[in-house]
Amino acid sequence: MANWHWQTWQGQAFLTCDLLQPWPHGFFTRQFWPQTPETLTAALNGTATVQRVKQVHGNRVLVPADLPVLDSGEKAEADGLMSDRPLQSLWVCSADCSPVLIGDRATGQVSAIHAGWRGTAQAIVPVAVGKLQAQGSRLEDLVVAIGPAIAGEVYQVSVDVAAAVGRTIRSQPDDNDEAVVADLQGRENAPVLEDDAPGKVRLDVRLANRWQLEQLGLSREQVAIAPHCTFQEADRFFSYRRTGEKQVQWSGIVSQEPGVSR
Repeated sequence: MANWHWQTWQGQAFLTCDLLQPWPHGFFTRQFWPQTPETLTAALNGTATVQRVKQVHGNRVLVPADLPVLDSGEKAEADGLMSDRPLQSLWVCSADCSPVLIGDRATGQVSAIHAGWRGTAQAIVPVAVGKLQAQGSRLEDLVVAIGPAIAGEVYQVSVDVAAAVGRTIRSQPDDNDEAVVADLQGRENAPVLEDDAPGKVRLDVRLANRWQLEQLGLSREQVAIAPHCTFQEADRFFSYRRTGEKQVQWSGIVSQEPGVSR
């Protein structure tokens, strides 16, 4: 099991994961608000070029070459980034959705993904993995850290939302919503839990993403989930579900030279 560690920068704490130790990376807390990646990247590698997008809850994953010129003020609409050379600092923001950081131990390349339930229902993390593979990555070289997000035990959603996510990890996706949800509830490490309210269940988007990755062929040892919930830890994290306020925390990772990550 991977370990998670608190690091300190500017007197405030951010989170790192052992799986991503070869790469400068961090899951930052609410204490860094309102700083942006342009300043936060100094905590990781001040010489790296900052890359980010306008997040829209989809499954589009871009490389820096796809992005507008930095000083244009424009941002491409996407929910994932993939590096194509060393020293690219990739960033996503979240406030309950899952921030997912991926590293390739052979190529040194990385990906940063914003995976809410909508993006997860559109399989954004498998999309990113597929793009990494098209760039030369092998599944056995990938490691994935899923950062602080809302825990399934407190994330109430409608049955149709849970089913939309569940269809990405079932072999019979055409079953009705109730059948999809019932199947997922019966699994070990179930991504869907029961709820007392009619027509509602509890959805763990983090676990759904791990299920998707395992179906691709990644082992459980290649995927780590942070033991922190944005909804329940108000002192550390913003949570849109808790407050309704549009404030976010940032997560970033810096690509490295090939072989450095071995």
